[in-house]
Amino acid sequence: MSARRVLVCDDEPQILRALRVVLREAGFDVVPAATAEEALDRAAVQPPDAAIIDLVLPDGDGIEVCRSLREWSAMPIILLSAVGDEEEKVRALEAGADDYVVKPFAPRELVARLQANLRRAGEGPDEPAIVADGLEIDLAARTVRRDGAEVHLTPIEFGLLRALARQRGRLMTHRTLLVEVWGPAYASDTQVLRTHIANLRRKIEPADEAPRYIRTDPGVGYRFVG
Repeated sequence: MSARRVLVCDDEPQILRALRVVLREAGFDVVPAATAEEALDRAAVQPPDAAIIDLVLPDGDGIEVCRSLREWSAMPIILLSAVGDEEEKVRALEAGADDYVVKPFAPRELVARLQANLRRAGEGPDEPAIVADGLEIDLAARTVRRDGAEVHLTPIEFGLLRALARQRGRLMTHRTLLVEVWGPAYASDTQVLRTHIANLRRKIEPADEAPRYIRTDPGVGYRFVG
């Protein structure tokens, strides 16, 4: 099997070199870029399997790069930043990023997060479709349709929807969802969960109506109904 291609965009040469070494040692084929424009051009010419994008670039914002990639791809996207500010993290997740890693980072942790996101993106269990009030979730094909129209979800959003739909009608606590979808390291990161639930709802819930599919149990968790 050919190596997974990872687009890596950072304008700091030493960080870009370090990332190339670390990822190649982990078995990835690295596609380097130093600017937002270069990253988008390289992704368009030969779409990668995942992307690692710095938040601050000389010709733009990593969040805007993320939004542009999300217009046509569901690949896992990790944003890097020297800023650990909660607001920046939320902006990144709202733009469609799957993960947010603060510099300086441990190389092994970054590789582990990348591998975890790729595993989630590639999961395809042999399970039947779940149909609920106009929403169809094909767990094997990893596709979602609402009223017959396809809904494009990121790997994290699909993982959340699948976790909730498989426990239809049952309350899933914040911690349970975080551990199942992100892993034990995220067990207490409820802001990450709320942001992705909000993104998911914008895509699957009818506009200007009370939530039809994902109900909130305030302070506790969420449940899939319908």
